[in-house]
Amino acid sequence: MSSKKYVVIPAGGRGVRMGSELPKQFLEINGKPVLRHTIEKFLSAFGDDISIILVLPSDMRAYWRKYCTDNHFLERYILVQGGITRFHSVQNALGYVDEGSIVAVHDGVRPIVSAGMIQRLFAEAETCPAVVPALPMVESLREIFEDGSSVSVDRSRFVAVQTPQVFRADVIRKAYGQAYSQSFTDDATVVQACGYPVRLVPGERTNIKITTREDLESAALLLG
Repeated sequence: MSSKKYVVIPAGGRGVRMGSELPKQFLEINGKPVLRHTIEKFLSAFGDDISIILVLPSDMRAYWRKYCTDNHFLERYILVQGGITRFHSVQNALGYVDEGSIVAVHDGVRPIVSAGMIQRLFAEAETCPAVVPALPMVESLREIFEDGSSVSVDRSRFVAVQTPQVFRADVIRKAYGQAYSQSFTDDATVVQACGYPVRLVPGERTNIKITTREDLESAALLLG
C-alpha cells in the first residue's frame, strides 16, 4: 500500500523581473494562471489521491479563493500563510502534513512538469528519504572572482537542480525543525544539513521555472 501523498506549492513570488504588477504565478498562459497549470499537473498524476497545500502571500489569498470559486476549480485544498522566507513558508505548510506520508515541494511557477515525472519521484521516495530531479549541465561554466577575472570549471561536476523535490514526511519535518540558514537554497539543502542523503534522479529539460517574460512565452508554446 502506497503512502499518503502531499504537495506543498510555495507561490509567494512577486515577479519583479517579469515587470508585471500581478505576481507571475497568477499571470495567464493559454487562458489559465500559471499556478493553475502547475496544480493540474499533480492532479493529473494522482487525482484525489494527493493533497494540495498552497502557500500564498496574505494579500493574494482572497484573490486566489475568488478565482477558484468563479472558475469552479480546486474545491479541496489547504491554503497556508507565507513566511518571511521560502524556508519559513515551507515550514508553515509542513504543519498540515500527516506522519507516514510522502511530501513533494514544488515551485508554483514550474507549470510544465510532467505527470510521469511526478509519479516516478513519488515512487522513488517510497524507498529513499529524499529524491531530487537534476539535469547535467550543457553550457560551459566559468567561476567569477571578486577582481572580475574568471576561470573555466569542469561542468561534469555540476548539475542543475529542479523541483518537485520529494521526501518522507518524518525526514522533511525534522529537517525544517532546524534554525534557518542563508545557505538553504532549496529543500534538499535543508534535508542534507540534517544529515540525510539525497538521491539525484533525471529531471526534464522542459520543466522550466518561469522567471522572465521570455520564460512565459516559452511556457505558452510548450503548454500549447
